[in-house]
Amino acid sequence: MGEFVQATLETLQMVFFASLFALIMGLPLGLWLTLSKPGGIRENRGVYGTLDVIINLLRSFPFMILMIVLFPLSRLIIGKTFGTTAAIVPLAVAAAPFVARIMEQSLNEVDKGVVEAAVSMGSRTGQIIFRVLLPEALPSIISGITITVINIIGYSAMAGAIGGGGLGDLAIRYGLHRRSMSELWITVVILIVLVQAVQAAGNRISRSIDRR
Repeated sequence: MGEFVQATLETLQMVFFASLFALIMGLPLGLWLTLSKPGGIRENRGVYGTLDVIINLLRSFPFMILMIVLFPLSRLIIGKTFGTTAAIVPLAVAAAPFVARIMEQSLNEVDKGVVEAAVSMGSRTGQIIFRVLLPEALPSIISGITITVINIIGYSAMAGAIGGGGLGDLAIRYGLHRRSMSELWITVVILIVLVQAVQAAGNRISRSIDRR
C-alpha cells in the first residue's frame, strides 16, 4: 500500500507541474496564433505560419519518442533523464502545443461581431484580449484545459515505461515483470479515479463561469 501511495503522489506531482508549465507555454502561443492569423486584429502571416508549423510538428511526435528526444533537455534543466522530476519536462513540452490549439479554437469561437464592436470603439489590443476575448472564451478554455490535464495523466502513465516513475512505473514493474494482475488493476482503478475527478471538477468550473 505504501508503494501505491508513493506512486500516486509521484503521478500527481508530474501532472500538476507538467500542466502548469504547459499552460504557461501554451496559452500565450494560442493567443498569439489568434491575433496573428489572417484576418486577426494583429494579422501577421509570417508569425502565424511559423507558429503553425512548429505546433503541428510537436503534435506529430508520439509521446514516447518525444520523451526520448527530449532527454538532453531534461538533463540540461533537471540534471538527469529519469525519475518523476525529469519526466515533467517532456510532459509539459508534449502538452503545450495541445493547449495552444485549444486556446486558438476557443478564442476563434468568440462572436466576431463582439470583437469588431470593440475595435470600432477604439479599444486597444490588451483591452480586447482581457475584456472581450478571454471572458467570452473562458468556459471553452476551461473545458479544453480539463481535456489537457486528462491527457497528461495518460502521458504520465506512459512515462513510467522509461523511468518516469509514478503509477505507470508501478504497473509495469508488477503487471508486466512480475505478472501480478491485482496490482496492475489497482493502478488502473486509481488512474480512472483521477481522470473522473479532473473531469468532474472541470465540468463544474466551466458551468459555474458560463454566462450563457
